[in-house]
Amino acid sequence: MSVPAAAFERAPAARHRVVLAILAGGLIAGTVDIGAAALINMLDPRVILRFIAGGVLGKAALQGGAAVQWLGLFLQWGMSLVIAAIFVLAALRLHWLTARPLLAGLAYGVVVFGVMNYVVVYFSAWHRINHFTPVSFAENLAAMLLFGLIVAFCTRRFLGSAPAMP
Repeated sequence: MSVPAAAFERAPAARHRVVLAILAGGLIAGTVDIGAAALINMLDPRVILRFIAGGVLGKAALQGGAAVQWLGLFLQWGMSLVIAAIFVLAALRLHWLTARPLLAGLAYGVVVFGVMNYVVVYFSAWHRINHFTPVSFAENLAAMLLFGLIVAFCTRRFLGSAPAMP
C-alpha cells in the first residue's frame, strides 16, 4: 500500500476524532455553562435558556414557555459547537494547543469571555454591553475559563497530544 493510500484510509478516522472532539467539547462545555450561569445568577436553568433565546427574540423571550427554552438550549449548543470547532480546527495546526491544554484552555476561555460579552451580546437582540461588578466579573470569567478548559481537554482527548516544546 502506498503512503498516500494509507493516509487516505486513516483520514476517515482522523475526521471522526475531529468531529468527536467538537461534539464532546461543545456539548459538555455548553451544558456546564448553562449550569454555571444558573448558579452565578441564582436562577432556574430554564430562565437562563430564555435569556439565551432572548438573543434572537429579544425581551419577549423572558415570557416564553417550553418552546423558547428549547430554542435557548439549541442556540447555546449551536454557539458552543462553533466555539469548540474553532479551537479544534486551530489545534490541528497549532499543536501546542493539545500539548498544553491547561494553558490553551485558560487562554481560550479569556478570548471566549471577551467575544461573548463584548461582541455577541452587543450584536444580539439584547443590544447591550454587559457591565460587571468585580464579583460578577470574576464569576463570569471563571465560567468561561472552565468552558475553555473543557474544550481544550476534550480536544486533547480525541486528537491526542503533540510533544510539548521545552
